[in-house]
Amino acid sequence: MVQPLTPVMATDAFATLVGQPQAVELLQSALQRDRIAPGYLFAGPAGVGRSLAALDFAERLLAHTPQEPFSPARQQRIAQRNHPDFLWVEPTYLHQGKRLSAAEAAEQGVKRRSPPQIRLEQIREIATFLSRPPLEAPRAVVVLDDAHTMAEAAANALLKTLEEPGRATLILIAPSIESLLPTLVSRCQRIPFRRLSAEDLAQVLTRLGHDEILQHPEILALAQGSPGEAIAQWQQFQTVPPDLLQTALQVPTTLRAALELARSIDQNLDLEAQLWLVDYLQQAYWRSQQPSMHLERLETARRHLLSYVQPRLVWEVTLMEIAAAQ
Repeated sequence: MVQPLTPVMATDAFATLVGQPQAVELLQSALQRDRIAPGYLFAGPAGVGRSLAALDFAERLLAHTPQEPFSPARQQRIAQRNHPDFLWVEPTYLHQGKRLSAAEAAEQGVKRRSPPQIRLEQIREIATFLSRPPLEAPRAVVVLDDAHTMAEAAANALLKTLEEPGRATLILIAPSIESLLPTLVSRCQRIPFRRLSAEDLAQVLTRLGHDEILQHPEILALAQGSPGEAIAQWQQFQTVPPDLLQTALQVPTTLRAALELARSIDQNLDLEAQLWLVDYLQQAYWRSQQPSMHLERLETARRHLLSYVQPRLVWEVTLMEIAAAQ
């Protein structure tokens, strides 16, 4: 999962949001006219600034008036999730009866086969949070990250809250309009987010101290205009042993080489890293103009890995087929 970019402190709202002029214009217009909708849908690819925009917008909504000076201190409290009128909700796993965020699960070494989701209990907690009047701000703000992970029961419960939010604004973050129930979408003002241009992507990565990624075209290709995805891909890249990666980039020409590479991949990489390697090799093969059938075989390997077929067997069959076609 792509994690939200760490917010960069600014002296004005949206000052650090790069490459999203339409989103900034819509949000600033709402603030300037003091016409705030009860619900917003920030729709677009992960890692392009949706979470940063949500934090910046929340900072302004929690101000006492739209004209109140921008407060870096308030922004810091929001970013740290410790403002009494601000609630950030994200998908969770269930482990031994407890809910864990993706970060908490990774920290505790919890491996789950099913992806995290926003659960009905979390939607009920939102209703409880909004049942009391705001303590410091004129309104409460709730952000639902990865809102598309809600099951139908949770989405229907959220619908009731959106219909009567009281003195509150809810911000839903999702990859697309189609990923949510139409009834939820109809009750939100849509704020579109787009993939960044190569220039904007380079600007964000440099600002965040990740300009070394710009030297890796395969990583940039996998990122597809998303700084957050580029950073996640880079972090995964660094977990793969360099010798193994170098060997994997050499298309096997013999069955023995294919079997040895399959064994090395199985012994050194977990499933998540193996899935990443499939994507990376597809980009590398495409850039080196390898036959399209090689890309198709790698795509088949991805499907088998996701179906929990024995990984070593998947790689042996895939790499032997590639070697035989050379």
